[in-house]
Amino acid sequence: MNATIVIYGSSTGTCEAIAEKIASKLGCEAVNVQNLTADVINSHQNLILGTSTWGAGELQDDWYDGLKMLQSADLSSKTIALFGCGDCSTYSDTFVGGMGELYLGIKDCGARFIGCVETGEYTFDDSEAVIDGKFIGLPLDDINEDDKTDSRIEAWIAQISPDL
Repeated sequence: MNATIVIYGSSTGTCEAIAEKIASKLGCEAVNVQNLTADVINSHQNLILGTSTWGAGELQDDWYDGLKMLQSADLSSKTIALFGCGDCSTYSDTFVGGMGELYLGIKDCGARFIGCVETGEYTFDDSEAVIDGKFIGLPLDDINEDDKTDSRIEAWIAQISPDL
């Protein structure tokens, strides 16, 4: 596996805990997007980016500066996987929309995106994170479907690991 890092934005700690689970399973480090630097980006081939979703499907607040940093970096040789935290019950019309915003902000950066997930096992009405019929990363609802979080992470890591 090439140099991999998990970068997350978390307001309540849920996305942070998930980022740390993913990093632990991959044997890499998880860093808060507040600590993202050009050196962190440049020294890792694989970037696993995670955000919670707020308001009407918006990025977690700390990601706005992090997104600008990613947009100014050369990501053309990078592999990127995304994960998002959301609430599929209360916010079923904007489920994991923050992950969609993150993707839309960097989709033209030249990086290779991996880790799309089928929508069939999820109950939601709409999501900006669904592109061409699939989630563009791993969607997680640790509020309403916490019993599925670990198995979803395991399956997703098995899916992306060969490409890291």
